[in-house]
Amino acid sequence: MKRVYVHTFGCQMNDYDSGKIRALLETDGYEPTEEIEQADLIVVNTCSIREKAEDKLHGFLGRARAIKRRRGAADAEDRVLLAVAGCVAQQEGEALRTRYKDLDMVFGPDAVSRVVEIVRQAAHEPVVDTAFLDAEDYVFADQLDPRAASQVGAFVTIQKGCDNKCTFCIVPATRGAELSRPADQILAEVRALADRGVREITLIGQNVNSYGLKVPGERTFAQLLYAVAEVPGVERIRFTTSHPRDMGPDVVQAFRDLPQLCSHLHLPVQSGSDAVLRRMKRFYTRDRYLALVDELRQARPDLALTTDFILGFPGETDRDFEDTLDLMAAVRFHNSFSFAYSPRPGTPALTLLDRGQEVPADVALARLQRLQARQRQLSVEANQAMVGGVFPVLVEGWSRHDEGVVCGRTGSFKMINFPGDPSLFGQVVEVVVTRAFANSLKGEQARLAG
Repeated sequence: MKRVYVHTFGCQMNDYDSGKIRALLETDGYEPTEEIEQADLIVVNTCSIREKAEDKLHGFLGRARAIKRRRGAADAEDRVLLAVAGCVAQQEGEALRTRYKDLDMVFGPDAVSRVVEIVRQAAHEPVVDTAFLDAEDYVFADQLDPRAASQVGAFVTIQKGCDNKCTFCIVPATRGAELSRPADQILAEVRALADRGVREITLIGQNVNSYGLKVPGERTFAQLLYAVAEVPGVERIRFTTSHPRDMGPDVVQAFRDLPQLCSHLHLPVQSGSDAVLRRMKRFYTRDRYLALVDELRQARPDLALTTDFILGFPGETDRDFEDTLDLMAAVRFHNSFSFAYSPRPGTPALTLLDRGQEVPADVALARLQRLQARQRQLSVEANQAMVGGVFPVLVEGWSRHDEGVVCGRTGSFKMINFPGDPSLFGQVVEVVVTRAFANSLKGEQARLAG
């Protein structure tokens, strides 16, 4: 068999697409490898949501192209094929081939299901495939990632694209219009994963709360959650990402009703300032976000909330930033992903820069550092509150740091490390928390500690 090496930058959607690329190519005789030097085909699946992610691509391509050159001339039978997939491929298209003459393939997210055909064609001539497909032509790949049998948890996509027009976001331009995957296909994939021993399912989409709303007769997102919970073998359910504007009372009710639904929710707020939220076109207010948080915590009192923040968005004032810090303190997020605003090509926020509303880079960085320092404090406090408590932990595998130590996550998505052995992999065990850090916990099995 030939070997394929797939490297992924970016979000869960990219991770999922990479799994489908591996699965589809396996049907055509490609064996996945973790060793890039052994690969006959190198695929880098890219993210363009921030400029830094694009920079990582160009660094990776330098290494991959060196391997390609060492393995032989362009007409050699054993030459390495090199592909750029994902959002940067969609954004740049033919420009990538112009910049890197030895690229064999450039294809966007809509072309993932056609990867076998693309690779076969690229063996004879370069391929650039960045066309968006009409809804009736789009195919959600149903092959399972070859790695699924060894995983405790797995992603399952429920939609592609996004219909929101957040002014900072390039996703609508790189992933197209929102399209919901048929629920019967989703449930079939969940059942297949559960049959392979996967215990935790994470439903993913750009805005999962709007799932099914454009399809007459389709399940709503809340109804889909209840259906997934009925699949035998599924012990935990997570989902991401949620747009606060579209989260309805039926999803809140699911947190009351479904024990399989984990006590963790990623709910991006982006800013605590109404003025900034308006310029971002988020279509909710600070007060509405806080009210939603209250509703969710009434439904699930132990709910751990995480979020996203963008600092230094065009026009952000010192007062706007203080409003964001105030919201962070009010919600007490367990963790957050925060970034300085990154201008993205073709996004509406660029017009704000043209109007002279750019926040100086040093100001944005100073705000980012203040917010991250406050978040570290909140994260430590939230984790310290768990010390002495006993929590069910789904064991994922060996810890990366200590020999004889395994790791897993609590229902609130907290990573915990504790002494154990491979017999625990894939099992849910009771663990008492003994120490807390900003990003992880330490503990001992409850029965052993007692």
